Amino acid sequence: MTPGTASRRLPLVWLALHRRRRMLLALLTAMVVFETLIVVIAGTVPTGELFGARRTPPGALRAFSGSNGDVSIASYPGLLGAGLTHPVWIALQLTVIGSLGAAAVAADVESGTIELLMTRPVSRRRLLAERAGALIAASVLLNAAATLAVALGVAFSPKLREAVPEGGVLTAGLLGCALTFCLIGPVLAVSALTRRRAHVVGAAVVFGAGGFALNFIALAWSPAERLRYLSPFHYYAPGDALAHGGMPWGALAVLLGVGLLGLLAAFRLLERRDLAV
Repeated sequence: MTPGTASRRLPLVWLALHRRRRMLLALLTAMVVFETLIVVIAGTVPTGELFGARRTPPGALRAFSGSNGDVSIASYPGLLGAGLTHPVWIALQLTVIGSLGAAAVAADVESGTIELLMTRPVSRRRLLAERAGALIAASVLLNAAATLAVALGVAFSPKLREAVPEGGVLTAGLLGCALTFCLIGPVLAVSALTRRRAHVVGAAVVFGAGGFALNFIALAWSPAERLRYLSPFHYYAPGDALAHGGMPWGALAVLLGVGLLGLLAAFRLLERRDLAV
């Protein structure tokens, strides 16, 4: 299928991506640069020098190394995992989710262009499906950029290659896609429900940054330990994947399941709402 044919069959997908092509290019570039910097740091700084003479960093730092187990940030998998859970990584992901999520429905309702769209031979389901497809595609591209940067760094560094099992980087990348899909579903549901794009962006921040903060608090403060199960970042553990390889199928199912439920809710809400209000 040629690009021209694809754009004719999925016009709303290509239009959504084309309108934000400069933003997406900037985010992809930033992601590659950032992950490359993390790889350089991981390959040049001896892990024994991290945190001075302390061999076991505080347990709460597992949140920053992307681990729910024994992977320390003062290790090569932990350092690379930190690059895949770093606030910069989260901010780049949330920028895509918030921007394209708001544009899915809420932005057109707020600007009043939704009624014009509905006069065309485009059903509500198709409108949401294609714009959700554009958001998912952009998110996958961003995760692929991060995964490729880490994979190349591991491939060209003997120390990193020895510490990271074969398939570990790919597993971490797939978990990243699952995490962002887990956030995309609920954000699209908010977009289908509200008429303000700011509400959608706020929801993306709450689900993403708030979820990370909740996981950190649960790891740092034992009375709140059980709250970690409410955070998507409890199920997203790239540090563990980079250290041990192997896909955590239960965690993957939870992330994909939450995203799918949010997506189904978005379709349901859009079908039932009055777009003129």
